[in-house]
Amino acid sequence: MRALSKLSAAVLTSNLPSVALAQESTQIDGANTAWILTATALVLFMTLPGLSLFYGGLVRTKNVLSVLMQCFAIAAVVSVLWLLVGYSIAFGPSESAYWGGLSKALFSGIGVDSVAGDIPETLFATFQMTFAIITPALMVGAFVERIKFSSMLLFASLWTLIVYFPVANWVWGGGWLQQMGLIDFAGGTVVHVTAGVSALVTAIYLGPRNGFLTASMMPHNLTMSFTGAGMLWVGWFGFNAGSALAADGSAGMAMLVTHLSAATGAVTWMAIEWIKHGKPSGLGAITGMVAGLATITPASGSVGPAAALIIGLSGGVVCYYCTTSLKQKFHIDDSLDVFPVHGVGGIVGTLLVGILVSSDLGVFSGRGFAEGMSMASQLGVQALGIVVIGIFSLIATLGLLKFVSILTNGIRISQEEEQMGLDIVAHDEKGYSM
Repeated sequence: MRALSKLSAAVLTSNLPSVALAQESTQIDGANTAWILTATALVLFMTLPGLSLFYGGLVRTKNVLSVLMQCFAIAAVVSVLWLLVGYSIAFGPSESAYWGGLSKALFSGIGVDSVAGDIPETLFATFQMTFAIITPALMVGAFVERIKFSSMLLFASLWTLIVYFPVANWVWGGGWLQQMGLIDFAGGTVVHVTAGVSALVTAIYLGPRNGFLTASMMPHNLTMSFTGAGMLWVGWFGFNAGSALAADGSAGMAMLVTHLSAATGAVTWMAIEWIKHGKPSGLGAITGMVAGLATITPASGSVGPAAALIIGLSGGVVCYYCTTSLKQKFHIDDSLDVFPVHGVGGIVGTLLVGILVSSDLGVFSGRGFAEGMSMASQLGVQALGIVVIGIFSLIATLGLLKFVSILTNGIRISQEEEQMGLDIVAHDEKGYSM
C-alpha cells in the first residue's frame, strides 16, 4: 500500500515507503487526489457502518448495541491517537528501522501545501488513519458479549499504540521489514496478522462465553450481517485499490483481483457446506467472502486475475477448516472467527504472494520479483514477516491484557451481567425496544 503506483513495477514490488518518496514530487495530481479521497471514505465505510453491522447481526439481541458502540468508540479514540502520535510513529522521518519517531506528532509540519508523492500529505495521513481504525475494530469479534466496555476501550487504545503503529512502520513506513523486501500491499501482516493473532490471544485469555458449545448462540439478525458484509465488499475496494495511491492501472488491477478473490472465497465456502451438510448457508457465504478479501489483501498489488482465483480458493478452503477446528476441536470461543478468517487469511495470502508474484507462471504470473530476489528468498522474507509480527503481537497482547485487567479490576463481566447482556450492563440502553 505504501509504494506510489505511478512509479515503476519494480518500485511497487519492492514496497518502498511512500512518505520517503514524497520528496520526489511537489505538484498535486487532481485525479489521484480525488481517487484517494474516495478510497479514504470507502475504508472508513468498512468500519462504520460495514464491520459494525456485520458483527452486530452475528451476536444475540441483548448485545447488538454493545458491538456497534465498541466499533464506534474505537474509531473515535484511534483517530485521536493517530493525530497525537500514531502518524508520526508509523510514517515519521526517523532514521530508525523500528519506528518513525515523534517529529510529526500532532501533525507537526503538515499543512495545506504538504505533499506525499502527488497527493496532499493530509490526505495520505487520513487514508492511513482509516487502516489504523479498522485493525483494532476487527478484534471486537473475538470478545463480543463478555468484556467490560472500559477494559475494551483501554486495551484497544494501548494495543493500537504499542502494536499497530510500530508494525505499520516496519512494513510500510520504511522500517526493517520493508527494507528486506516484504510484500504486503494493503495489510496482510499489518492489519490481518496483528489483529488475528491478538484476537486469538484475547479469546483464550477471556475464556468462552457462558453456554459456549452447549447453548444456542445463533446470530440474531443475518439480514443485518448481510448488509454489513455487502458494505465490507464494496469498501474493500478502497482498502486495496486505494493502496495504489493513484488512479491508474495498478488501482484497477487491485480492484479486479480483490473482487475476484472475494467472489471465489464465497463460492468455495458455499460449495464446502453444500458437500458436507447438503445446504449452503448465508452465514457461510458472507464468511467465505470476507476470507477471500483478507487473503487477497497483501497480494492485491502484485498478482493478476488468474492468481486471484487461486488465492480466493485457498482462503476459502483453509479458513473454513480453521474456523470449524478452532471451535469444535480446540474449544476456543473466538466468537466471530477473527483469527481463522482474518489471521489465517492474512497468513495464507502473505505466503502465496511470495510465489504468485513471479513473472514465470504463465497465466498465473504476477509483477515479478524485485531485483535480487528469487522465489525462495521472497518466501523467506514473507515467512519471517509473519512469524515476527505474529510473535510480537502475541507477546504484546498478553502483556496488555494482564495490565488492563489490573487497572480495571478484571476485564470480563460477571455471569449475571453476561446473562443480562452488555447493552443494558454497559450502556443502560437496548438495541431493540420490545
